[in-house]
Amino acid sequence: MGRPGIDFPGLGVGLVILRGARILLYKRMRSPEAGYWNIVGGKVDHMEPAETAARREAEEETGLTIGRIERLCISEQIIDADRQHWISLLYLAHDVEGEPQLTEPDKLSDFGWFPLTDLPEPLSAFTKAAIAALPTAER
Repeated sequence: MGRPGIDFPGLGVGLVILRGARILLYKRMRSPEAGYWNIVGGKVDHMEPAETAARREAEEETGLTIGRIERLCISEQIIDADRQHWISLLYLAHDVEGEPQLTEPDKLSDFGWFPLTDLPEPLSAFTKAAIAALPTAER
């Protein structure tokens, strides 16, 4: 059948979670872009609506309860270093409850709230695309 993102373009989702002027980022341990700071997200499962996948992935990775979200943009990334190709629907969370945790230590090594004006490096391509698409009022 093949592997999404490797044998054929994969379909992913990402979710921007903001508190004030700070964004929640996690550090990836796996490709694509291992070692990069990233918004939460992952693959869309077969027959799963993308919005549902964004909420599910965010809740699995953070332990937060995610309420209302809205589509922010679509991002296509061809990551030559990892030989991966992803198309992702990126969303913005409006209702979030709880405190984030490191719930998947086999996939993510660290997390934190970062000011949009002072972001850690390196940032993943998806994170850069999501931040660029934020409405001016959110920046």
